[in-house]
Amino acid sequence: MNFAELVDRARGLAAGGRAMLGICGAPGAGKSTLACQLVEALGDQAVYVGMDGFHLAQVELARLGRAERKGALDTFDGPGYVNLLQRLRNQSDEIVYAPEFRREIEEPVACAVPVFPDTRLVVTEGNYLLVPDRPWGAVRELLDEVWFLRPDEEERHRRLIARHEAFGRSSAEARDRALGSDERNATVINATADRADLVLRG
Repeated sequence: MNFAELVDRARGLAAGGRAMLGICGAPGAGKSTLACQLVEALGDQAVYVGMDGFHLAQVELARLGRAERKGALDTFDGPGYVNLLQRLRNQSDEIVYAPEFRREIEEPVACAVPVFPDTRLVVTEGNYLLVPDRPWGAVRELLDEVWFLRPDEEERHRRLIARHEAFGRSSAEARDRALGSDERNATVINATADRADLVLRG
């Protein structure tokens, strides 16, 4: 399926009013890239809300002893993300403000993304949209569709290492992170692909 077909499919979801589309996949799969491209193509009809806005703050990860595993399932505020999706699903006439993750500071920033009541499509992306365990299982129920990205694994690793390097890690640190904790998370994430409405390979 090419990009134009994906845009048409996303536009069709929102034809009857507010719809919510999830994009899922392992680290480095291209989730945020696709989400941003879709929103750009759809213009005012769509808004991008990332699950990464619910990363726990670095100071809290340090307190919990999870800083080295940042990106794992238990390093996010899962209930908070579910609550936001419920608000967006049932949005009436108020603006809902969503958080945003800033990679340049490695921290979430609250109230950075305004979602207006007349926005037809919310595009959300993240690693764990299809995990069945509580509280994450509620995410799938709140989304109209979830698309799962399955790129070539070698290419995914290359992109992920390059991303870590771009944000300040040495080549060795970037490789250790991509093939260590990121890869353990990827194993969990890829096991959920069969719960998606659409799997995009390559």
